[in-house]
Formats: sequence, C-alpha cells, structure tokens
Amino acid sequence: MASYNRIVLVGNLTRDPQLSYTPANTAVCKFGIATNHKWKDKEGNAREEVCFVDCTLFGKGGEIFNQYMSKGRSVLVEGRLKLDQWTTPEGDKRSKHEVVVDNFTFLGGGGRGGEGGEGGRRPETNAAPVPSAASGGPGGGGGEYDAPPPHDDIPF
Repeated sequence: MASYNRIVLVGNLTRDPQLSYTPANTAVCKFGIATNHKWKDKEGNAREEVCFVDCTLFGKGGEIFNQYMSKGRSVLVEGRLKLDQWTTPEGDKRSKHEVVVDNFTFLGGGGRGGEGGEGGRRPETNAAPVPSAASGGPGGGGGEYDAPPPHDDIPF
C-alpha cells in the first residue's frame, strides 16, 4: 500500500518559539501557528475558521528559526503530520497531531529579524545564514540558503 504524508501551511506564530536541546545536543524548536479559512455562507455572511497547529523543527534549522521568529510573524512550513498519543495521570487517553517541519520560509517583514528572513530547505547544511527576503522556500533549488540573483523580479 502506498502512502504519502506531506503538509504545507502558511500562518502566523501564536507564541514565541521555544528552543531546547536533546541529551545528544540536537536543537528542538517548538512553536505554534494559526491558519485561517474564510468563506461566505448561504446567506452571504462572511465566515472565518481558525486552525491552531503545533510544529516541531530539529537541528540547525530550529536554532535559526528561534533566532529570527517571534509571536505574530508569518511563516510557510512544509513537513509531515505526526500523531502523538499519551495517557494522562488520571488514565485518560489523549492524542494530537503536530507538524514535524522539514522546510520553512519566513514571510513578510518586521519583527526582530528585520525585513524578511531566510527560507529553510535543509537549514542544517548552512552554518552561517544570511537573512534574505526571497531565498529558499518550497520548490527552491539546491536545498540551501541561496540568495536570489541580483535584479531578480519576483512577481509577488
């Protein structure tokens, strides 16, 4: 049986990222994003639904993400869904989905990272990223933090 587990989300951070390290000294960055869906109902009233998603990012990418991102900033994340299951001390079974992030792209400007940010195709491969508003991102070539060519017209 074939399977495919891939998710792409664009949203705003609901809280500042939290960086920690495993005993093997691997960075673990946890953060949450909110995405929304807008539509009009049968009566023509504007409706909106918000979805809150927990995300985890490992390695050098997690350190970079923690350095440049803060609550309210926009980000595109790409990764896979993971189901966490546990039992509470009272014996209740709980579960939730989270996104294990493989790639990310900082969107928008402002915040503590300055204008824009760097994207995240395998960020652990670059030891000294240089912030750039249009680098990296899904579909980006090479898998690293490549700066856009000079005089490149970006259509958005």
